[in-house]
Amino acid sequence: MSEPLYNVLLTGDLVAGADRAQVVAAFARRFSLPQEKAESLICGRQVIISKGVDAANARRICEQLRIMGAVGAAQLATPAAPPPPAAPAPVPQRAPAPPPPVAAPPPPPAPVPPPASPRPPPLPVQPPQPPQPGLSFRIEGEPDFAFLTVQIPAGETLKVEASAMATMDTHVSMKTKLGGGLSRFVTGESIFINEFTAEGARGEIGIAPGAPGDLRHVYLQGQTIFLQNSGYVASTLGVVVESKWQGFTRGFFSGESLFLIRCSGQGDLWFASYGGIIEVDVDGDYVVDTGNIVAFTDGLEYRITKVGGYKSLFFSGEGLVCRFSGRGRVWVQTRKVGAFASWTLPYRRVARQG
Repeated sequence: MSEPLYNVLLTGDLVAGADRAQVVAAFARRFSLPQEKAESLICGRQVIISKGVDAANARRICEQLRIMGAVGAAQLATPAAPPPPAAPAPVPQRAPAPPPPVAAPPPPPAPVPPPASPRPPPLPVQPPQPPQPGLSFRIEGEPDFAFLTVQIPAGETLKVEASAMATMDTHVSMKTKLGGGLSRFVTGESIFINEFTAEGARGEIGIAPGAPGDLRHVYLQGQTIFLQNSGYVASTLGVVVESKWQGFTRGFFSGESLFLIRCSGQGDLWFASYGGIIEVDVDGDYVVDTGNIVAFTDGLEYRITKVGGYKSLFFSGEGLVCRFSGRGRVWVQTRKVGAFASWTLPYRRVARQG
């Protein structure tokens, strides 16, 4: 049985909060249509824009329409196949005449036709979702090589870590500014943060962190999150990003930076890891190796201690951990940069003497 096909149509409705002029402009740009033609298509009546596509492409087109601000729907295009015709009943044979008559055998029962193929159910159309706080975005390629795509509303600005931008629309402009406390000399982060602004219409930007790993998003509403020194990726203007001094004891003995990145305020925040990310809700005490910490919330107290004695510290490869206490959340990365660097040492090229 062949895969059912669908027609994708514009319902004439707009996503809650969407501006009609911006939707028309985005629709015309996406499908390379004149402005008048796009206006006539998005005019409050249903119009079929794509015929005979499979279920996966129908969902993709509906999702693209939703991102532009329009509501799409998918309808079944191919009817179910009719049942095959019943085989004709065999003709009874005549018995031979001489000598004693023999009765003809009874005809075999007519074959029962197979049941008709069931009609495939219609593709469910997702109802428009209520607007969520923050910008529209998607994360692909996780957990190994996560890639972030953010939709920037017209006239709004997104802050991005320097050199992390991979793709963007042509009407998105970029400005480079000093990153308020994010100095490479103290945190290991870039001293510059790029600001991307969508000029005149909604714009899209693709962001690729430097290290292979995962990405996470948090919408801050007055909370504070501390990140490892290389974890910051992007945020909206309402998020204040600054460095926090750990102290010489915590910094030197943890093997990490003397500074953490403190993110507070209101808005979207994205951060990255080396390897996958595991979220742990802490209520009491919890221990994490210092090299596996990605981020943690402000409600947690922490201190650096040893797991074993000094022999374990210098010879086992283990020993320094962060002991959290209180109530909050910790984001843990599944790999450590230092451990990977140590693993590659036997494979390094060494110049011969003499």
